[in-house]
Amino acid sequence: MNVVIDTAQYEARRLRLLRNLKTNAIVIIPSAQETVRSNDTEYSFRQNSDFYYLTGFNEPDCFLVLSNSSTHASTPHTALFLRPKDDFAEIWHGRRLGISDAPRALLLDAAYCVDDIDEILPDMLDGHDYLYYALGDNLPSDDIVQCAMSVCKHAPKQSKQAPASIVDVSRFIHAMRVIKSPQEIALMQQSADISCAAHKAAMTLCKPGVFEYQLEATILYTFAMHGARHAAYNSIVGGGENACILHYVENKDALADGDLVLIDAGSEFQGYAADITRTFPVNGRFSEAQKELYNIVLSTQLSSISQLVPGRTIAEVMKSAVIMITQGLLDLGILKGELNTCIEEEAYKAYFMHGLGHYLGLDVHDVGNYKENGHDRLLEAGMVMTVEPGIYVSKKANVPEKYKGIGVRIEDNIVITRSGNEVLTRNVPKRIEDIEAHMAQNSVKSR
Repeated sequence: MNVVIDTAQYEARRLRLLRNLKTNAIVIIPSAQETVRSNDTEYSFRQNSDFYYLTGFNEPDCFLVLSNSSTHASTPHTALFLRPKDDFAEIWHGRRLGISDAPRALLLDAAYCVDDIDEILPDMLDGHDYLYYALGDNLPSDDIVQCAMSVCKHAPKQSKQAPASIVDVSRFIHAMRVIKSPQEIALMQQSADISCAAHKAAMTLCKPGVFEYQLEATILYTFAMHGARHAAYNSIVGGGENACILHYVENKDALADGDLVLIDAGSEFQGYAADITRTFPVNGRFSEAQKELYNIVLSTQLSSISQLVPGRTIAEVMKSAVIMITQGLLDLGILKGELNTCIEEEAYKAYFMHGLGHYLGLDVHDVGNYKENGHDRLLEAGMVMTVEPGIYVSKKANVPEKYKGIGVRIEDNIVITRSGNEVLTRNVPKRIEDIEAHMAQNSVKSR
């Protein structure tokens, strides 16, 4: 099923945003700019997520301008500044939508050449009481907006009146983005399915002597072959003690017989991220020590998923996860003392030092508040998040030798539903017997 968010949904988002703001307000949201990688080459362009959420438009150097004013008929309610058509530039750098086609294609009231923004924007600001703009997020755009505000402020003889207040628009957009629409959830399911296929392909390829970067290459290849040209973030492929580095991205070492390998990787499909972690044995069989640590993490993750339902909070489920992991570490002799004391003194943080999960969407660490009015936010249907407990035992840790250098994380993506939740990334094996069976089956096939 090929899900597409249609143009009407982007239009509805813009109108909803305007309804959430004070009256007689103007909104300015810049797109991303191209970023130089080296000399005269650029990184692959990635659109600003807020801009994309409201337009679905993937060109750089644009400004979306929205107004809910009912008194300034000359100001379009929805307008876009964008690059003009240019035959020469398009031969070298690709096609552009162009000014004349933008209103019809994007369901906007008007479109203008971005080269004319300094001349037009002051007139658009004129007479509005509030400017909603994320000052400080995009410095080149800040200069353009502040210049237009200054022109408007210093033109009293032309009867211009600049907005008296500047309000950060981000929190209004981010509040909308936390709750995903059915179409967004369907896209995230596709991104999850692609990522599941990539993780299974990496398990299939894995054996002693394979390099971490070769597993990464398999993952990226699988993403692309299923329609996701880019990863949502730099893939982590950590064999052995490299798994104990939370954001290990060097991915340069050979995988050793008897070690585990931790892969944290997710695709970006039509802008939406997946974020999966699996930890499995390089040779296809877990050792007893590896099983002991792995099962603590797996039991904690399964319990956490069962608790992440409407009306609960991430913070209270995190407390439950801390109890389970701390007790597990005490049972293995990695921690010593009483359960409550270890929790109060945060002794577990030497081995489980990150949170339980995060929101997921257009950004891998997606936007949205985790607290409201000073209290932990209740989970609601339509939220999408990761669930990713882990245990990481440094080789320097004062623990039984058999546990040293083992890192385990298990991460899935879930959508909160009215009755509970649904695991989007359910198609990657994570129980020990399922992982070993998958790797054994594919090891036979590859002979």
